[in-house]
Order: sequence, then structure tokens, then C-alpha cells
Amino acid sequence: DAVGLTRQTFSIPRVAPETMLNLEIPGMLVLTASRHRNKLKLGHLAGNRFRIMLRGTEEGSIERVEATLAVLEKRGIPNYFGSQRYGAQKNSHLVGRGLVQGDWRAAFETVIGDAAQVRDERWRAAIEAYRRGNIQESIRLFPGHCRTERDILQRLAKRPEEYEKAFHAINPRLKKLYLSAYQSSLFDRLLTERLSSLDRVLDGDLAIKHDNGACFLVTDAAGEAARAERFEISPSGPMFGCRMMLPEDRPREMEEALLAAEGISLESFNVAGGLTMQGERRPLRVPLGEASVKMDGEALLLTFVLPRGSYATSVLREIMKPEVNCR
Repeated sequence: DAVGLTRQTFSIPRVAPETMLNLEIPGMLVLTASRHRNKLKLGHLAGNRFRIMLRGTEEGSIERVEATLAVLEKRGIPNYFGSQRYGAQKNSHLVGRGLVQGDWRAAFETVIGDAAQVRDERWRAAIEAYRRGNIQESIRLFPGHCRTERDILQRLAKRPEEYEKAFHAINPRLKKLYLSAYQSSLFDRLLTERLSSLDRVLDGDLAIKHDNGACFLVTDAAGEAARAERFEISPSGPMFGCRMMLPEDRPREMEEALLAAEGISLESFNVAGGLTMQGERRPLRVPLGEASVKMDGEALLLTFVLPRGSYATSVLREIMKPEVNCR
């Protein structure tokens, strides 16, 4: 995203279109402006269109990419969140795990970070100072952008060993993001287990209708096979929460085994401090639309459309097959 060129639509109240067209903002160009009776709201987005340039490819790559896209258009894209969900140090989900498991010290120390994952020398020195037990030195060393780390350390310095109270110095919205990252990591792990049956529903599945997002319990998988093949429905996976509906039969066993491996239950997501996560179902796959690939000089130009809430990295993951670890 840092080097990407994006085209987005905004709604801005009580401003003349001419004013918007005359805006001069570095790094941004206003293409069109017009009036509309309704404003854009969260949930109005239908999807995203991507144009991605793949450079440094091997000879014969275009044929392999075309073959992969054909499979993905038929079976669907595994609806992974991927590592971009887990923060700069790839550990946000581990903070969330500590919260759900009630291990406030683990959550606290994961926020402080792992010195081995940090390049900035001062930042790394701050983490190492904390590990040595020198909290004041750690506070002094943390760079200015590490406000969260300094806030929780300052509170811990006032109340040593009270990690829960110290952790609550964090902005509530950020705490929710940690929990969401943990939900996402569990979903990704379940999805990996379900890859072989990604394009079909099983008895006991909670299937999702792609046209309206409604869920229903599958009691006759064979009878639903045609709808799954037409991409009208797909199996769903868990965004675990205290009010999330569990499937039945084998799908339920898989989800309960994942909870057991983490030492938690659905009720564990009713986290103290007003951090309750209700939970929901998310499709294990999503359709790949308008996919194409062509040569652009020595690079490959890949274009496709995904529904909202899904990530282009999931498509690139299937094409490039990098090593990943959602734990």
C-alpha cells in the first residue's frame, strides 16, 4: 500500500463540487466531483478492483499464473486475513491471545515487543532495558512514536506487577484491534485445515449465502453441492466470540478442537474491561472476479476484483506461494 496508487470515492457534506475539483493536496488528485442525495457509509463498499505489477518473474510465469487463476475462479480464493493483520512486529494476535486467555502479563510484554524483530537501535534498546527490569530506562529510550509502550510502562512503574491495570492504559480501540487480530489468526488456522474442502459444504456446516450474507445449517451436503459449485453458497469459518453460532458434526469438532488447543471457550471472548467480542461467521472462500494477467514489458500485470473485506494478498499468496505462519 505504501507504494500503491489507489482510486477512492468519498462523500463530503455541504461542499460545492467546484471547490473539490480545485483542491490541491500533495499526493492526491481529485478526478471527479458531483452531488448525491445520500452519503457513503460503512458497509456501502461492494468490493475492490486491483491492478498489481509482478516484477522479477521467471520465464514461463504467465502460463502458470493463468492456470492458477483458472483454478481460483472455479474454486474461489481462500479468504485469509494474512500477516498484514498482525501489525509491524507480526504479534498483534498474540496480544489478543493473552487478553482472551486472561494472561495480562503475556499481553503486556507482547506489546513491549521482541527486540529481535526491531531494526531501530533505540527501540531495540528500550525493549532490552525492560527485559532487564529497568522500566525507567525503557521509558526514556522508547522512540516518540511508541506512545502505547510508554503509557503502559509508566502505569506499571506506579503499580509494579499490576499488569492488568497497566494494560488498560492502552486506547480501547487499539485493545479491540488486538482481539480482532486474534480472532483473525484463529480463522486463518481453521481455514488452513479446511482447504481441501474449500469449494464444498459439509453436513453440519454453517453455510453463507453470497448474495445476502445469511447463514444456514447444512443438513444435506449432497443436496447443496450444486449451489456450492455455482458459488451461491460457501462454508463459513469462525470469528470466535461469546455469542457466535457454532456449526454441527465434523465442522463443529474442528472448531472446538481449535478452541481447546488454545485453552479457551467462546465465553473467554467476554473479556474484562468492556472488551467483549460477540463473534460472527466469515466465508472460507470468496469469488475471484474479472481476473486476467498479461505481460507488461518484463513484468506481469495482474488484474482482478474481490468483494469487500477480502485481501489481494490472498490472491498473491496462491500465485506466489510464500511460506506463511498464522500462529
